[in-house]
Amino acid sequence: MDWFGQYETYERARMYFDLRDPAAAARILEPLAEEQPGNRAVVELLARSYFHSAQLGRAEQAFRRLLELAPDDAWAHEAMARTLERQSRSAEAAPYRKLALAMGGKTGF
Repeated sequence: MDWFGQYETYERARMYFDLRDPAAAARILEPLAEEQPGNRAVVELLARSYFHSAQLGRAEQAFRRLLELAPDDAWAHEAMARTLERQSRSAEAAPYRKLALAMGGKTGF
């Protein structure tokens, strides 16, 4: 897929996410994320889409990928904490939350 097609795909997924259909957004983004594993915007929207459609295992994987790409992103640490907490894994979430706060992130998602 060329650059323009990738952009159109991303924008279509974002539209579905904004329309509160994160499951559709995730379906659209999955092939794009495979094609562009280093694209932070794609990985972040995919992780958010999984989170908001309660696909928490997939959200966790996507947020881990986002943290590999951007270990200094306080928001990504907070998002990972929230994802783990929704899976009743508060002890695992605590270090991510602490890092987010230490980086100047705000609690809240």
